[in-house]
Amino acid sequence: MKLNRKLLTTGVLAASLMAGQAWGAVSAQEAAKLGDTLTPMGAEKAGNGGDIPAWTGGLTKAPAGYKGDGVYVNPFPDEKPKFTINQSNVDQYADKLSPGQVAMIKKYSDYVMPVYETHRTAVYPDDVQKQTMANATKVELIKDGNGLGNYVSATPFPIPKNGLEVIWNHITRYRGGSVQRNVGQVTPTVGGDYSVVRFQDELTWRTYLTDYKPDMDPNVLFYFKQAITGPARLAGNVLLVHETIDQVAEPRRAWIYNAGQRRVRRAPQVAYDGPGTAADGMRTSDNFDMYNGAPDKYNWELIGKQEMYIPYNDYKLMDPSLKYDQIIKAGHINQEYTRYELHRVWHIRATLKKGERHVYAQRDFYIDEDSWQAAVIDHYDGRGELWRVAEAHEVQFYDQTVPWYAIEVLYDLLSGRYLALGLTNEEENPYTFGIERQSRDYTPAALRRAGTR
Repeated sequence: MKLNRKLLTTGVLAASLMAGQAWGAVSAQEAAKLGDTLTPMGAEKAGNGGDIPAWTGGLTKAPAGYKGDGVYVNPFPDEKPKFTINQSNVDQYADKLSPGQVAMIKKYSDYVMPVYETHRTAVYPDDVQKQTMANATKVELIKDGNGLGNYVSATPFPIPKNGLEVIWNHITRYRGGSVQRNVGQVTPTVGGDYSVVRFQDELTWRTYLTDYKPDMDPNVLFYFKQAITGPARLAGNVLLVHETIDQVAEPRRAWIYNAGQRRVRRAPQVAYDGPGTAADGMRTSDNFDMYNGAPDKYNWELIGKQEMYIPYNDYKLMDPSLKYDQIIKAGHINQEYTRYELHRVWHIRATLKKGERHVYAQRDFYIDEDSWQAAVIDHYDGRGELWRVAEAHEVQFYDQTVPWYAIEVLYDLLSGRYLALGLTNEEENPYTFGIERQSRDYTPAALRRAGTR
């Protein structure tokens, strides 16, 4: 595949879907590239003849010093930055940065991007890769692109032909099957003062339930439960989500248990630009995990593929020897502990449909080709002005064969504030993979039990 190739315009996609034609599945001949010239997940296996190396299977072996306790050791501890992008040279590298990244560097003199050697560490389990390869010839976009036909699990479109397929790859990507995590979220003031909101999250894919049946909740992708464990004034509040695939036909099912009222209620606001949990207005519901939920409010355009400096292998940000005060600073996180690498990304532009409402009129997504994770997203307001910049600091959970985020950060260029979510440095038992859950654990009745423990 050539860089910057525009595969299909949104207008053609929308017209075809409305006419009843499904998109997504590719021919067996094209799918044969998977595992050959393409990785099993659909990335270009070859390097670029320069700074981007060939993919050779990802990082599957834990480095020396890893104790198997979920405290992830940096596999590249002795590497130093090749160079640093800052205000003095940002224009030189602007063609490999998003407009939002450039804006952050120009706004803050201490916002720098240390660039390291590129390591293509991302890899998924063998069964996920095999299912992804099988999906290539059978999964389709249906219902105006709001649903997936012939889909059960793994990445649906390893050889995408339009922007919406790339976004579905991000939404559905494998994150460990069934996992519990204890993480912190902060929303510093302009001066850098902050308090930590602590969450215990559970995420279980439908197919990983111990009582899974293929005909049970077939429109559900996964179940998500989020309990606030601190501070005391918020502790005990619990959010439950049944993440439906076609959220237009069947909106996301969400409930909140309010510990003060001791009651469970439906939460239809947990979608689109509804307020994020305990986020002080600094993110929308669909900013979580960089982007989530129904894609129906936007037109999706595949701009193409490009090389870009993105946060990658950011193990320093998970180092338990660091305290939050060392990471959280005024205006932005401490960039001294970040790591950027040159990777290939898919550039997708989402433009708000006529007649639809959302606080973001346009979003530009930069999706890592190896993991299908959103690495950077630029958000524009209704005036067309750049407003917020999201960066996800990727790591490979090498003992679980799972790419995910160390933290995700959403910067507000207008207010000078930001939100950082996923902090684990000061948390106990940050990640527990392979938890066993059954369907009754994700019912509204289970919310009350979770909130009163």
